[in-house]
Amino acid sequence: MAASLRASSSLRTRLLSSTSVYSPWRLLLSSSIHSDAPHQTQTLAFDEIQLSPEKPPTATAFVLHGLLGSGRNWRSFSRTLASELHNRSPSDEWKMVLVDLRNHGRSAGIKGFDPPHNMSTAAKDLADLVKARGWPWPDVVVGHSMGGKVALDFAESCSRGVYGDSAVLPKQLWVLDSVPGQVETDNSDGEVEKVLQTLASLPSSLPSRKWVVDHMLSLGFSKSLSEWIGSNLKKDDNDHVTWAFDLQAAIDMFNSYRERSYWTLLEHPPQDLEIAIVQAERSDRWDPDDVQRLKALAKRESRPDAGKVSLHVLPNSGHWVHVDNPKGLLEIMAPNFLSAGKN
Repeated sequence: MAASLRASSSLRTRLLSSTSVYSPWRLLLSSSIHSDAPHQTQTLAFDEIQLSPEKPPTATAFVLHGLLGSGRNWRSFSRTLASELHNRSPSDEWKMVLVDLRNHGRSAGIKGFDPPHNMSTAAKDLADLVKARGWPWPDVVVGHSMGGKVALDFAESCSRGVYGDSAVLPKQLWVLDSVPGQVETDNSDGEVEKVLQTLASLPSSLPSRKWVVDHMLSLGFSKSLSEWIGSNLKKDDNDHVTWAFDLQAAIDMFNSYRERSYWTLLEHPPQDLEIAIVQAERSDRWDPDDVQRLKALAKRESRPDAGKVSLHVLPNSGHWVHVDNPKGLLEIMAPNFLSAGKN
């Protein structure tokens, strides 16, 4: 396993997700399809957030978490974003679909997500979800870190007709602190590998969440990181706890995330697609050359036959953008978010 875990940047910035506190709200929750029909495609687990669930939505946004996370990590921010979008345009009724990507969250318990576990299969799962539910194709896809590359793969595949003639290209992507190209490892201390190797060294059934947190602390991991790791546990059949993700499959997804590059998509965005990149000011994952490349793409003169790229810098934030500075992220996204009236 150690051979498959290659370098990355700091532990906190590479775990790519965080927990959020859930509070009651006008929230419509739906779970994934579980069908006993033979050979039927299984679909991802998801939650839906909509201000007025009794009204038909005028637009849909998919929200994609990062490595070892789940859709619940984005509940608080997504509720706030939906509310702000409604305040700005009361006629818009956004539906936010918080997806648990394959091998993560509640999707980890669903059979049928076969290897390879990479960005392309994770993106195809989104297309399968749309088709199985009979939904309109998403107008916007928001992805954090690994989820950002899944969003890029989804748009790229839509534009190439991979999902069939019925597929509709999103009008906007929000790629949150996710480097579009290969993740450089020259300056890495390999801490994310230490986390993954530590988790892989543990038995599948563990005594308790407290035991896991204390064990991580004893190995020198920070309290916040250890508690976040502990939040990704669920009860098993023996009154112990186990991981709420498929660890080996998540490692495969991490390697795919690290290796895949989508610079070609950014250099030649399909017509009518906007790719909005958010760079966290204190994130250590950005190479200066990559930032300059993005700035140059954002400054290009717009063409009627091509999409566009925009770059936004989120101040006072590390990689966990929705936790470190959710207010600042909202101030970037809300005024620049696709208006449902444009559909």
